[in-house]
Amino acid sequence: MELRASLNRIEEMKGRIEELEAALRNCEIRIEYLEANEDRQNEQLHYFQNQVRDRYHIMGEAVVQIREVADHLQTLAVQADVLSVKYELESSRGQKLAYLLRKIRVLSIRAKSYL
Repeated sequence: MELRASLNRIEEMKGRIEELEAALRNCEIRIEYLEANEDRQNEQLHYFQNQVRDRYHIMGEAVVQIREVADHLQTLAVQADVLSVKYELESSRGQKLAYLLRKIRVLSIRAKSYL
């Protein structure tokens, strides 16, 4: 009887070992999948980091150009003030020119926020 109980116990343990080995294989497969997925996500991360870096560079260049345009508008505004005083009194064409020069001055005031 004792021998039979031992044999039954051994068979149960063999079954349990097979279950554990199957679970271990499943875990190993899952680990391989996760490692491959991690590599793919790292590649995507580097790709997106490069995109962000490129966009920051482009935005920096755009800000420099906007500041240059704003500076130029400031210069034009000063010139517009001088010319509008000169031409405003001379003719209807001069008044139209003065109007356009005032518009330039308004643009330069709006551009100051970019300086």
